[in-house]
Amino acid sequence: MAVGFLFFALLLLGMPIAFAIGLAGLTGLIQLDNQRFLLTGVSKLFTGMDSFTFLAMPFFILAGEIMNHIGITNQLMRLAHVMVGHFRGGLAHANMVASVLFSGLTGAATADAAAFGKTLVPEMVRNGYRRDYAAAVTAAGSIIGPTIPPSGLMVVYGSLMGVSIGGLFAAGILPGLMICAVCMAIIALGAARNNLPRAERRSTMKELARAIWSAGLALMMPVIILGGILGGIVTPTEAASVAVAYALFVGVVIYRNLTLSDLYRMLLTTARTTGVIFAIIAFASMLGWWMSFERIPQAIAGAVLSISSNPAVIIFLVVLILLAVGMVMDITAILIILAPVLVPLANDIGLQPIHSGIIFVLALNISLMTPPVGACLFVLSSVTGEKLERIAAKLWPFLIAEIGVLFVFAYWEWLALLVPRLLGFAN
Repeated sequence: MAVGFLFFALLLLGMPIAFAIGLAGLTGLIQLDNQRFLLTGVSKLFTGMDSFTFLAMPFFILAGEIMNHIGITNQLMRLAHVMVGHFRGGLAHANMVASVLFSGLTGAATADAAAFGKTLVPEMVRNGYRRDYAAAVTAAGSIIGPTIPPSGLMVVYGSLMGVSIGGLFAAGILPGLMICAVCMAIIALGAARNNLPRAERRSTMKELARAIWSAGLALMMPVIILGGILGGIVTPTEAASVAVAYALFVGVVIYRNLTLSDLYRMLLTTARTTGVIFAIIAFASMLGWWMSFERIPQAIAGAVLSISSNPAVIIFLVVLILLAVGMVMDITAILIILAPVLVPLANDIGLQPIHSGIIFVLALNISLMTPPVGACLFVLSSVTGEKLERIAAKLWPFLIAEIGVLFVFAYWEWLALLVPRLLGFAN
């Protein structure tokens, strides 16, 4: 009880999540009143990060940084606009399609939100969209990036829980596309109410072919990553390394707009981003070890089972817990702390590990756009200058639709495992 109170008190005081977790874990170890346990807990700081697969994260982040810098993002946005710009609210639809195309570059929702917040949102405003609505559309589409592979969250989950990362990547394709589809439906249904600009002329086949050709270098990135991993040619870490090499080749040899000073700045950005993630992983590993020693996961599982043993009810409670905690806590920390607690519970009621994983990933990704601490909302508010509460007010139809997608994949195992089974990752 004291550890939990300290943790939430530190969060309310504004302490960074990694240090709040670390101090809470250290307090729990001190309460055990055993020096050997204290030393074991400290060793968990290092063993928690001791996974070769974790190396994929900085490489994926760096590849995305390079592709953004050399201008590939603009080519993808142009392609999206040519594909769907003729609909009413065409730029809003293009925002969603661009999120799908862009997902193969970064796998990070905040990176997508920042990139589109600086480019697409101002363009939408110039074309007659309200800024709060444009930011809300961008926030709704930003979670497509970490759902469709590559996904940093899937890398963490697969490494921690011993689940095939390739299988998780395969399982993320269909939910990501469905999120895009339902969000585009929301845009179409609300086009008149939100007074979205009317459709432009339909692009010609020649314009579409030209846009595809211009974006070809960008479209090759997900082909290299997914084709290599799902085809069993490379591991996720190797695929991430190849992605960086490909991005460097495009920037230095083809576009010739990547300098050493640019690369140095991108390396610093990558180091800062991964440093924060690894700090959370390290401290959460220590806290997780203390929780395991105190049998807290078993107590939580027992409390859930005491409510009901019905699998449908348990799935609902797991999703509810993830969405609720995600509203107030960093998703990487949630994953590391709660996955060892809730995943065995989900597996006990018959869910396959990949199915449990996609439920976790979808729920936590949706948490990135839920107030009060949704990271994508804060990024877009900062980048666009729009108030967070105004963005959230326009976001709720998309949020409800995406939660609906989450429950479809949570309860319909056949659909959730369709692609993994086709590729041989699930039974």
